[in-house]
This record gives sequence, C-alpha cells and structure tokens, in this order.
Amino acid sequence: QVQLVESGGGLVQPGGSLRLSCAASGTMFRIYSMGWYRQAPGKQRELVALIPRDASAKYGDFVKGRFTITRDNAKNVVYLQMNSLEPDDTAVYYCNAQVKITPLTTKYSDYWGQGTQVTVSS
Repeated sequence: QVQLVESGGGLVQPGGSLRLSCAASGTMFRIYSMGWYRQAPGKQRELVALIPRDASAKYGDFVKGRFTITRDNAKNVVYLQMNSLEPDDTAVYYCNAQVKITPLTTKYSDYWGQGTQVTVSS
C-alpha cells in the first residue's frame, strides 16, 4: 500500500511563508505526478499545484506566482513553498500522488495524504 505523509502546516501571519513536504512510501513501481490540493470549509477541493515526473508544473489560477512546487524523484518527496500567504489561503492542504504499484499495472491510481492545516491569520 502507498502512504503519503505530509508535514509543514501551521499558523502564519498574512504575508508570511510556509513550506509543506510530502513523502511517499510503500510498494510503488512508478509515481507519475505529485501535487497539492486544498479544501477550505464549505468549499470544494481545488488544485494548488502538481508536478508530473517529466513535465512542467501546473498551478491553480489563484497562486499567481506566490507558490513553488518542487519534487525529489530519488526520495519520492514533493515540496510546496508558499510565500505571500493570504487569509484566503487558509485550508487543509492534501498531498496527492498518481502511482503505478507494479510494472504490470495498466493505469495510475490516486493516493491521498491525511491533510495538513494551514491557517493564515493575524
């Protein structure tokens, strides 16, 4: 089974920064994309950023250059550097990975972390 463990959430003042990390472990053949989604109370889960294995990163429209996603393929870790945080960024942030368990698996499956709370408030 695949496990995704997130870290780095917390409380930060408006304009501040946080760095989220997510490590994937378990039985895996290949990870295609890794990324972050978020869900605020009363809202749908939305894409923050994702980075495919061999392609450019994709960001949600609201990011506007404030966040940077990076990935360490050797360690199966994805990072999200968040700068210029705003109160509207307050949400639970979920790590996602699209994984093939074995070489014979025909398609990638989605796996999710348990989420880490990010609160932006003065």
